[in-house]
Amino acid sequence: MKEEYDFSKAKRGPVASSKGKTRITIMRDDDVIEAARECAENAGAGYQTVINNLLRQALIPQTAHHLAPVAQKRTRIDKPYANGVTQADVKGLEKQLAAMAEELHKMMDSPKPGKAKASV
Repeated sequence: MKEEYDFSKAKRGPVASSKGKTRITIMRDDDVIEAARECAENAGAGYQTVINNLLRQALIPQTAHHLAPVAQKRTRIDKPYANGVTQADVKGLEKQLAAMAEELHKMMDSPKPGKAKASV
């Protein structure tokens, strides 16, 4: 390490915009963070964006959703199909679809208030 550094020609790097965002510290279960990171990797987004979008879907009415766009990461290995969709894109979408289907099944199987679940 040098004893002195010359910062006379240094330029400040870009600062992440925080407009419309509030920094908070929360504790999440390890398995929740792991699942969010896995979803984020498949979607090509940050895990905090995934968590934010899931919270938005759960807490804000559907008509008010303004989800942050997710930039798709592409690797050199991924060769796009004729329409530009890569195999990684398809796998990510399949995982999202499976998760949504599982959530729908949970919602449909949960008893509704005031109604007893029909027995077979």
